[in-house]
Amino acid sequence: MYLELRHLRSIKAIHDMGGLARAAEVLNVTQSALSHQIKGLEEQVGLDLFVRRTKPLKLSAAGMKMLRMAERLLPEIEALEEEFSRLKQGRTGRLHIAIECHACFDWLFPVLELFRRAWPDVDVDIRPGLAFDALPALLREEVDLVISSDPEEIAGIEFSPLFDYEPVFIASSGHPLASKPFIEAEDFRDQTLIAYPVDKSRLDVFSQLLIPARIEPRAIRQVELTAVIMLLVASNRGVSVLPDWVVRDSRYNHEYVTKPLTEHGLTRRLYAATRSEDTALPFMSHLIRLGRSEPLKLQRRET
Repeated sequence: MYLELRHLRSIKAIHDMGGLARAAEVLNVTQSALSHQIKGLEEQVGLDLFVRRTKPLKLSAAGMKMLRMAERLLPEIEALEEEFSRLKQGRTGRLHIAIECHACFDWLFPVLELFRRAWPDVDVDIRPGLAFDALPALLREEVDLVISSDPEEIAGIEFSPLFDYEPVFIASSGHPLASKPFIEAEDFRDQTLIAYPVDKSRLDVFSQLLIPARIEPRAIRQVELTAVIMLLVASNRGVSVLPDWVVRDSRYNHEYVTKPLTEHGLTRRLYAATRSEDTALPFMSHLIRLGRSEPLKLQRRET
């Protein structure tokens, strides 16, 4: 038996409308075409699907079995068609994000809250990209966007700039380095550096300052949460280097001081890496716009 969706739709329409004439109007076909379709279907099945000469037209036992199938399958087909339509219009989709910096969580969550309100049908998930190779995972379509400060030339991947930030030194107000106008690599030699538990090469203080100067801190204490880093720094258990957006409120807290790294400070840029064909998706481009605007809000809040 060769069964098509139009057959199921026809069976349901005839049942719902009580006759061929009204069902044909609903299906936008002629009554003769609908009658011919049903006759052909009955020939395939080898059974009558309707009890003839009844008003309204009633389904036979075989017709009722087909109706139950139609009532089960058609809503799923319609939902799939609607999902495909929304996909083509860019209103729905999957957005699995990998983050290559611990501190990005503090910045990204407000962005995703705004995004969720605008795109409730997009499936959003976050995976810490520090635990795996995020960019190869992006190419394999295991994730859809990677937040990174280290752009690479990779075919099929586009890096969209988000914003510039400054890695800043943070210490307790009573720390011996608190009076210095800026911090140099040599200043870390006798310090306990409190940092996220990632490879040194992924930390700005190492990649931009300490590794080029070939200097190691006296000790490194690894901490998962930004709030705990701030707590330990305030307790004078060590010093840290964090993005300026993380410590934006420290200037109002007399327990902390922040200082630039080197006389002129350091500047880093954060990027959103996406597959080239996905960058222009409406929800993707909106997230990138939100990612660029949120730091500006934080800056205005500081002034």
